[in-house]
Amino acid sequence: MSESPENRRELFLRACRFEPVDRVPVWIMRQAGRYLPEYQAVRARHSFLEICKTPELAAEVSIQPFRVLGVDAIIVFSDILIVAEAMGMPLDVPDSGPVLSTPVRDLSAVRRLRDFDPFRETRFVTEAIRVISKEMGPTVPVIGFAAAPWTLACYMIEGQTRGDVSRAKQMLRQEPSTVRELLRRIACATAKYLKAQVEAGAAAVQLFDTWAGELGADEYAEFERPATAAVFETLTTHTVPKILFAKGSARHLEGLVQTGADVLSVDCHTALAEARGKLGTRVALQGNVDPSILLRDEAQVRRAACEAIEKTGGFGHILNLGHGILPSTPVANARAFVQAGQAAIVSAQQ
Repeated sequence: MSESPENRRELFLRACRFEPVDRVPVWIMRQAGRYLPEYQAVRARHSFLEICKTPELAAEVSIQPFRVLGVDAIIVFSDILIVAEAMGMPLDVPDSGPVLSTPVRDLSAVRRLRDFDPFRETRFVTEAIRVISKEMGPTVPVIGFAAAPWTLACYMIEGQTRGDVSRAKQMLRQEPSTVRELLRRIACATAKYLKAQVEAGAAAVQLFDTWAGELGADEYAEFERPATAAVFETLTTHTVPKILFAKGSARHLEGLVQTGADVLSVDCHTALAEARGKLGTRVALQGNVDPSILLRDEAQVRRAACEAIEKTGGFGHILNLGHGILPSTPVANARAFVQAGQAAIVSAQQ
């Protein structure tokens, strides 16, 4: 079997399915964005939301990392709060960070949230995927994404977050039925949103659970796991791989597997070898190099990429970072990370 740059989609899907590959596929979370001069040039002329909501612009910045770095997958450029806006919450994204101006603070606010048609209210996302797919052709995978239910709920309750979701955690513990209803509504909307992305051409979808680590094991099992599982269950009629990234994943590995994810994207605080040893072949793994390593010299960057692959043998592994790439990352280092991963030798596979 020989994989070439021209059939990255098959390479990516084989890795997601835990099938033999000649090399690991590589992409980078937040690969389209501020560290790239090409992105900065577009951003100088357009606001963040204007880029998100203009399919041609979103497609352009989505494709930039493919052209510049040679990554093996393209994730559509968008924002996890697009679903909150479509559910009726006014969204603004100033340079200081996103703001939802009417946060959810009680059951009546939850009930005011609306269902939405992703082919109408968020058509710009599906159209961006179609534009990317048309330009790149059938051999480059496009990844669609959304926030996991608990993470979106945190933003909707807090209105904005700067690393503090204490109000959301307080509501979960004091008004569990309200949070459960919010999670149910988010899961339903997110499932439709991701299905639309798949129908538009996404080869895989990823849920980002940024705030999973804020939950204890029992809380995750009672609230977030069922909501995430409900999203993935809706997608079982499609054959696309379902990827779940959870910050703080080490404490929830078994629960994450039980969501129905095909691939777990583990953070940089999760021991990759231990995760593989604990989970075996039940799910493929994605990750998990510390983004700060890409600020070091190229030799260290290349070594980190190869060491991550060694921990899994390259089997059932998609090389990535353990969180989003930092804005100050040198482009040469990002390129070195991708190239080192693509050149690494995988272990013998059965």
